[in-house]
Formats: sequence, structure tokens, C-alpha cells
Amino acid sequence: MTQITRRNVLRIGAAGLALPLMGSLAFGQDGPFKIGFVNVGPKDDNGWTYGHWVGAQALEAEFGDKIEVTFVESVPEGPDCERVLRELAQQGNKIIFATSFGFGDYVMKVAKEFPDVVFEHATGYQRSDNVGTYNARFHEGRAVMGTLAGHLSKTNNIGYIGSFPIPEVVMGINAFTLAARKVNPEITVNVVWLSSWHDPAKEADAARALIDQGADIIAQHTDGPAALQVAEERGIVGGFGQGADMSAFAPKSHLSAIIDVWAPHYIKAVQSVMDGTWVSADSWPGIADGEVVIGAYNEKIPADVVAAAEAVKAGIVDGSLHPFTGPIVDNAGTERVAAGATVDDAGLWAMDWYVEGVKA
Repeated sequence: MTQITRRNVLRIGAAGLALPLMGSLAFGQDGPFKIGFVNVGPKDDNGWTYGHWVGAQALEAEFGDKIEVTFVESVPEGPDCERVLRELAQQGNKIIFATSFGFGDYVMKVAKEFPDVVFEHATGYQRSDNVGTYNARFHEGRAVMGTLAGHLSKTNNIGYIGSFPIPEVVMGINAFTLAARKVNPEITVNVVWLSSWHDPAKEADAARALIDQGADIIAQHTDGPAALQVAEERGIVGGFGQGADMSAFAPKSHLSAIIDVWAPHYIKAVQSVMDGTWVSADSWPGIADGEVVIGAYNEKIPADVVAAAEAVKAGIVDGSLHPFTGPIVDNAGTERVAAGATVDDAGLWAMDWYVEGVKA
């Protein structure tokens, strides 16, 4: 267990326990207000879990000694998640954030046992009276990254490292590909699936394989910078940070990043539970709300390409551009979206098909 001020940070293994560290000041008469986090990766993954760690730190900055945060790391998407969720609820945590898609069924099961505890599931879709869901419109950021890729690729071959073929990941691949092919219709996007959110060795191997097959840009929906480090080593055009700015790991190859900013949601959710005003809902903000942030552009990117990416971002913000505007044809040649029509949120969350140009 690593103590960081008032926060517990734990890596839960088969025999680990999520033991809280008491805060120094009381919250009301019951002690500090307890908040739990369950995470699929380590906080130093420099991507997805790191983003939630930054959000947890923002809670401490906002509420100080009124709160106590237990941040549990590296919990597999399986029965161990159920155990950790139950332990956190038994320890008196008033709100528990579960930050990976595969935690969903376990969140729902444990929430039934603890109706007075609020659970929020990141990237989830199941809700109940004491379970809410939250996410970020990452696909908007993918459209910006795809625009860069369409302009910068010299081989017309882009590699994409995917975690699991769930709608969130599929819509990201599609948004990226649509944007890239809008710039350059010859672009193809080759997807490799890892069946893992965070496995640096697999991510690096996938990047090497894609580059060997001609990819000169690597995109990813996995949690660490390993693929970018391979891009740096191999000297290709580059890749994109996922969940956080990863430029420190690949200063020449890091073209930009999709940065997740969870702090506003966490502060709002915790305050509402404190105030007794929390209600089950779904939160899905994007670039316009500041939850999805486009990272700094690599200085090697030509100014006109940066301007094109910024134009896509501005269009998303002002509503003049929707990443999924038809006509859209899938990779089997079937029209999925008519000219001028857009895919609504329900359609995005049901997306199980790939656009033209994707090899998955």
C-alpha cells in the first residue's frame, strides 16, 4: 500500500484488501466523506487510469480533509472486481467510481446489495436507482486525430491497436477512419485486437507488426505509451496519445493526443451525493464541454494540417460538424447512413459494424 497524503492507492491482487486510510478532519459527525475508485490498470499507465488518478487528485484539491479517497489499481474485469466493490461499500464509501467497461455486471450486482451507496460506472450502459453512468465522447477526438492522419500518412496505411470490439472502441475506429478518408480516400486502417486494455508487451508487438505491414501511423485504443515508443524507435510518421499526453515517451512521434479530463464530473458527482441531490443518469460530454481535450500538436506538423484539424475541432464544438454524417458505407459495401443524415447516440452505442476502409 502506498500512502499519498490522505489517499489509499492499492494494487489489488487475488489476496489484496482495499483498506482505507483515515482523513485528518471529520465530515459531519460520521468522519470524512468516503469515495472509492476501482481501476483496471495502474495509475502510472500514463493513459486511461492515470486520467482517473488525476481526477481523484482534483477531488482532494477541491474538498480537502472533508473527504477520504481509496484508489484501487489493477483490478481485473472479473470476479475480483466484485470483491473489491463489495469491500469498498462495506468500508463506508458513499460513492464508488468503477472505471472500466467490463466492471458493469459486477457494479449492478453489488449495487443491489448496498442501496444506500451510489455507484457510477465509466463507459457503462446499465443504470438503476443507485447506479449512474458516465463517459466522454472520445470519438470526437478520433475525428481530429483521423484528420491529421489523413494528411500525414505517406503509405496510406494506418495501424490501429484496439482493446475489445465494444461499441465505444468501434465508434472510435470508425470516426477516425471517416475523418482520414475524407482527406485521403485511399487510406486504409488495419486493426489489431489485443483483448486487453493495458498490456505494454502486446501493444509494442502489435505496433511492430503493423509497421512491418506498411503502416506509417499508429493509432490506439489501449492505455499506455508502448506503441508510441515503438513508433519512435522505428522512425515512422507517428501516433497519438490515448487518454493523456504521452509526448514525453515519444517526442518525435507523438503527433497529438486525446486527453480525458474527469475532474469536473467527479467534483459534480461527489458534491451532489454530499448534498443529497444525486440522481441516476448518464453523462456523456465531449470536446465542447472540455471533457475531451485535444493535446498539443507536434511542431513538425505543417501549419495547414494543424489548421485542418483545428477546423474539425471547431466544427464539433459549434455543432456544424458531426463525425458521423452520411453518406456512410460500411466495409462490406452497404450504405449505413444516408446522405445528410447523422448517427444518433443510440446508434453510436449499438455500433457493431465498420466503415469503408477498415480492415478488422
